[in-house]
Amino acid sequence: MSHDTPAYGSSADRARASLDQVRQEVAKAVVGQDAAVSTLIIGLLCQGHVLLEGVPGVAKTLLVRSLSHALSVDTKRVQFTPDLMPSDITGSLVYSAKTEDFTFKHGPVFTNLLLADEINRTPPKTQSALLEAMEERQVSVDGTPQPLPSPFMVIATQNPIEHAGTYTLPEAQLDRFLLKAVLPMPERDGEIDVLARHAEGFSPRDLTGAGLRQVATIEDLDVARQEVARVSVAPEILGYIVDVCRASRVSPSISVGVSPRGATALLATSRAWAWLSGRDYVTPDDVKALAPSTLSHRLSLRPEAEIEGVSVESVMRTILSSVPVPR
Repeated sequence: MSHDTPAYGSSADRARASLDQVRQEVAKAVVGQDAAVSTLIIGLLCQGHVLLEGVPGVAKTLLVRSLSHALSVDTKRVQFTPDLMPSDITGSLVYSAKTEDFTFKHGPVFTNLLLADEINRTPPKTQSALLEAMEERQVSVDGTPQPLPSPFMVIATQNPIEHAGTYTLPEAQLDRFLLKAVLPMPERDGEIDVLARHAEGFSPRDLTGAGLRQVATIEDLDVARQEVARVSVAPEILGYIVDVCRASRVSPSISVGVSPRGATALLATSRAWAWLSGRDYVTPDDVKALAPSTLSHRLSLRPEAEIEGVSVESVMRTILSSVPVPR
């Protein structure tokens, strides 16, 4: 390596290479979910939160555990149930007879990656307990703010087909999720690969034994975030992002379109994707690639559109095909 190579440039290259390795390590445990892995990495780079949607058994929990292992960060899992209380997530004050005082007992939210499993199975009061943590990176207990560790990301899961005993996530909370990833069923070859790994002794409870390595650090993530912030965005691209979001507000199938917060989210995710792709500038293709996962969950269909079988995904495709792309 040349001595005149900037030290920061080399650390940035190492950070990008380490995040590429994270994808490869997660793939040792999770088959066929590369898009979801990329979505989670973009979420981390943008300091956002991710909603994972998929039927039971498509490795949502394994995906998060594998990611935390490869990134050398802590993770905790909370199973959301109808009787879950806000203090079960945030923590609570506990009286100590020894000190004759109350001390704060940290809840599971004090971690780097919080897996909120089946978040739509708990009432809105408990769901809202996460809102402060997601937005402010802190929780308030008895009026005292308790800062959360960095990095901090909520990865919430929901089952798209089972609605009995579930509570619809309010739009204000959906808007707090930077990205949404849908985990599909694996293709036939992928499913055979899964079975072959289990036949050879793979255990999802022993990631080290499965050969997963810790290939990135929090320092790599910090460097990567600084580099993403340097990615340039031309005025034409800013206009394109705004036009895409404004088109959602006038779509005849949509009752609630994308807010300005959604536009800033699309800007952030497009920059992160550009940097992961090895560029220091955003292209219209970056915006097109990230628009569905960044914006779709922020859209609400009109009842008549739902009756006609229109989907948010089809509306998103129509918007992206109709908005003029800058040259």
